[in-house]
Amino acid sequence: MTEPYRAPAESQRYVFDQVRRTDRDRFLGALFAPEPQRTDLLAILAFDHELARTRNVTREPMLAAIRLQWWREAIAEAAGPGKPRAQPLVESLSETLRRRQLPPEAFIALLDAREEGIEGALDVVRTGHALADLELAVLGIDDAATRQAARAIAVARLIGEGPEREALIAEARALRRETDPDALPILLPALAMGRGVTPWRRPLVYWWAAKTRRY
Repeated sequence: MTEPYRAPAESQRYVFDQVRRTDRDRFLGALFAPEPQRTDLLAILAFDHELARTRNVTREPMLAAIRLQWWREAIAEAAGPGKPRAQPLVESLSETLRRRQLPPEAFIALLDAREEGIEGALDVVRTGHALADLELAVLGIDDAATRQAARAIAVARLIGEGPEREALIAEARALRRETDPDALPILLPALAMGRGVTPWRRPLVYWWAAKTRRY
C-alpha cells in the first residue's frame, strides 16, 4: 500500500486560488463537497486547466508534446511511494492519488484526451467523460445514473451555447431523482449554463440548489 502523503499547505492554497481564478463555476460547486473530497476535486480541476492551457501556451506541437510528457512523468511520480517533484499542483495531485488509491491511468486518460486536441479538434465527449470519471472517483460514486448525469454536464461545459448543450443539460436534469446527492458538487455547475443566472447570483443559486438537492 502506498504510504500516506500530505502536500504542503502552500501548495494546496496555490491550487485553491488557481481554480477560484480560472474556473469559477466549478470552483463554487466544489465548495459544497466536504473535506477532503473538496481538496481532491480542486486538484483535478486545476490539473484539467493546466492541460487545457497547453494549446495556448505553445502553438508548436513538439513543445506541447514535451510539456505533456512532463506531466505524464509527474503523475507517475505523484502516484508512487517517493517524494513527488516540487511543484504545487503535482504535490496536491500526489496527496489525492495516494489518499484515494487512484490509478494514474485515470489521470493519463484525461491527459490523452487533451493531447488529442493540440493539433486537431478536441474530442469533447472523450475529454468530458474522462474528467467526470475522475471527479466521481474522488467522491466514491459509481452508479450508472449519476455517471450519466455527470458526464453529460462535463461535456456540455466543453461545447458552446446551442441546442446540443441544452439537450445534454436536459439529459442530466432528467436523472435528478436517480443521482446520488453526494455528487451535487460536480452537478451544480449545470446551473451556470442556464439563462439568467448572472455571476453575482451564482453563489446563492448554488446554495439553494444544494439545499433542495436540485441542479
